[in-house]
Amino acid sequence: MRNIVAGNWKSNKLMNEGIELMDAITKGLPTLHKTEVIVAPPAPYLAQFSAQYKAHAVHLSAQQCSEHGHGAHTGEYTAEMLHSSGVTHVIIGHSERRDRFGESFEVVRSKVNQAIGASLHVLLCCGESLEVRESEEHFELISKQLKDALADVDSAKMANITIAYEPVWAIGTGVTASADQAQEMHRFIREQLGNWFNPQVASTTRILYGGSCKPSNAAEIFGQPDVNGGLIGGAALEASSFLSLVAASEAS
Repeated sequence: MRNIVAGNWKSNKLMNEGIELMDAITKGLPTLHKTEVIVAPPAPYLAQFSAQYKAHAVHLSAQQCSEHGHGAHTGEYTAEMLHSSGVTHVIIGHSERRDRFGESFEVVRSKVNQAIGASLHVLLCCGESLEVRESEEHFELISKQLKDALADVDSAKMANITIAYEPVWAIGTGVTASADQAQEMHRFIREQLGNWFNPQVASTTRILYGGSCKPSNAAEIFGQPDVNGGLIGGAALEASSFLSLVAASEAS
């Protein structure tokens, strides 16, 4: 099972800056033996990047998709549109979408279903706030987020799901969950998958860490037995740091 190192650019980089970054990443990638590399640039760049970097070992992900199919949904772009543009992955349920854009459990579940129906691979995010962790309700919340999002997904379709655990209290704060904390939650998620589906799904579903992962801590985090790589934010905006994370994954 290959690790994943996925870079989420969020709302950063103008087009020319994005091309410079993609050029540096694609030119700097080592021969990949253990790692699948994914980049999630802003949506306006996806179609061009798909054509421009098609020959390179980098998969493209959207940062979200519509909960709806085709229709009168001004400003939305469907999962099928993404697939038709050469996109292979989509991030769903990111904490910023849940918190800032009001994406409910129902919306996240609908987006998961739309994405799978369009043959996209889903990077499904889950995570808790500092308040929830301090109240010791984090396991309950993570279980609820994932169980609801996967309610319509059967064991066969789980091949199209990767889970990204993102402790909200460690995103953009410079605070990182310890390797032990990351492993504890990843193990819990894997156990839940075994309960909901079967042991094979539990053992083959990749679970990424998504909270301020950077070159200085990547080796320790990626080395944990239930951590299969990372969903990277800030460190994905510079080629050198992102490539360092890829190298850490290859060495894990």
